Amino acid sequence: MTSYLSGLGLGLSLILAIGAQNAFVLRQGLRGEHVLLVSLTCAVSDALLIAAGVAGFGAVVEAAPWIEPVFRVGGAAFLLGYAALAARRAWRGGAALDPGAAAGSWQAALATCLALTWLNPHVYLDTVVLLGGISATAESPFAFGAGAVTGSFAFFLALGFGAALLRPVFARPGAWRVLDAGIAAVMALLAAMLLLG
Repeated sequence: MTSYLSGLGLGLSLILAIGAQNAFVLRQGLRGEHVLLVSLTCAVSDALLIAAGVAGFGAVVEAAPWIEPVFRVGGAAFLLGYAALAARRAWRGGAALDPGAAAGSWQAALATCLALTWLNPHVYLDTVVLLGGISATAESPFAFGAGAVTGSFAFFLALGFGAALLRPVFARPGAWRVLDAGIAAVMALLAAMLLLG
């Protein structure tokens, strides 16, 4: 049980930081679009990466020193692109939540979610390398990994569906501009941190 709780706590602490993935889940939750699909896609993806880390893939990644620079540069480029899109939405102004507005397709939401998850180097560093490495020191690596997976599912479902509580705030276009400006700033900062190591 100690390993499980350790995995749960560390998994939650790593995932709480705002990132591209969390920002997208929050946005979908606020819009009420494909929330279950997006939340489960993020959680299942995390579960697969955590399982890979617990199974020892983190050691393989650490043994190939060329992988880290590729992750850094590619991830920074991806995050800067996402920041530019968010900055553009903030500049142009977002529309208030409109209950009658047509939802985007589930295919587009899924594709964006998969890209934000699987092309983000922070996901690999946190789940595969860090959680995988720490799980090796746990009394029960399997229980540690199960705790981290539980944390991931709990977080993404709470974020996606809990965003509905903020919908009254985001009924105003100005709130969307502030959110998008904040997302753009955080993504640009994460990209700079990646490039600077």
